[in-house]
Amino acid sequence: MEAIISNLLSRFEKGALSRRGLIQGLTMLAAASGAAQAQTPQAGIKAAKIDHMSIQVSDLPRSIAFYQKMFGLTIVSEDKPNEIVRLGIGMKALVSLHHKSPTGVVDHFAIGVENFNREAVTRELKMRGATPENNLDAGFHIVDPEGISVQIVGA
Repeated sequence: MEAIISNLLSRFEKGALSRRGLIQGLTMLAAASGAAQAQTPQAGIKAAKIDHMSIQVSDLPRSIAFYQKMFGLTIVSEDKPNEIVRLGIGMKALVSLHHKSPTGVVDHFAIGVENFNREAVTRELKMRGATPENNLDAGFHIVDPEGISVQIVGA
């Protein structure tokens, strides 16, 4: 951009570009720069993957058996008091099943972000107009415009 500005000024000083042409060139350059910045994702939060999905189920043992049989998932962790079972591969949960009404609902999904730092992500989300919260079902999350909880975790 600096080279373009220098070129415009040089042409203006040599009389090869009118004052109006200089102003138009600088205005177009500024407008193009603003448009490019608007298209560039803001620093601080970069989504890397969908981390897991959480589903509210009516019959926890039946749902566990389904995901084990159909996808070869194993139990990664359990929260027995809250009737939550996390299934996955190795230590990585892919599906979280929660015995809770209403059933058949995806109560949240999680997006893994690069270089996750909760304090920095909280600041960035607040600057973008979101209200990060923490709860049993969706962990550290924000709510999308349709009311779906979007959990935010490290990638």
